[in-house]
Amino acid sequence: MAESHDDIPLSVLTPDGRPFEEQPKWRRDFPIDVPEDNHVARRDFTKFMVLVSFAFAVGQCWIWLMSAWRRARGTSASRRIVAVAEVPVGGAVSFSYPNPHDACVLVRTAADDFVAYSSKCTHLSCAVIPDVTAGVLRCPCHHGLFDLATGRPLAGPPRRPLPRVQLGREQGYIVALNVEERTT
Repeated sequence: MAESHDDIPLSVLTPDGRPFEEQPKWRRDFPIDVPEDNHVARRDFTKFMVLVSFAFAVGQCWIWLMSAWRRARGTSASRRIVAVAEVPVGGAVSFSYPNPHDACVLVRTAADDFVAYSSKCTHLSCAVIPDVTAGVLRCPCHHGLFDLATGRPLAGPPRRPLPRVQLGREQGYIVALNVEERTT
């Protein structure tokens, strides 16, 4: 293979400025057109932006569909959590509802009062810890506080209340009936 640069266009420039004959073999085999190397055509840029936008739109639709499917699937059945006698006043029990990956916490605030919430902070999904004496649920990640009686945020970065689990009693057991998604 002859090493002449007669077949290479004159617009091809070497990055280090040396003549073509002094370039290493790999550069002679793969000449780089420096002025055109960083050029992106308007059509290529537009294709890239359309494809990225389409991918984001499809991703958002997928998230919405999965969320709707989980809500429809998870709200139909009640589930026994724990016997009333097993939870002392001021005590808490962790459980999963409506699905195995949906962590919740049940707190006995008084002799006949129980509350249950999702145990994932609405800020970054850290686990909340009940503090019955202070009447709050604490998020240790960013020092967020939620009101134990209502689940509304009191301090820290969380802005949305915790999803509340509606409870009932059945034959001496506390039963989870539904999850109430709230925005305020």
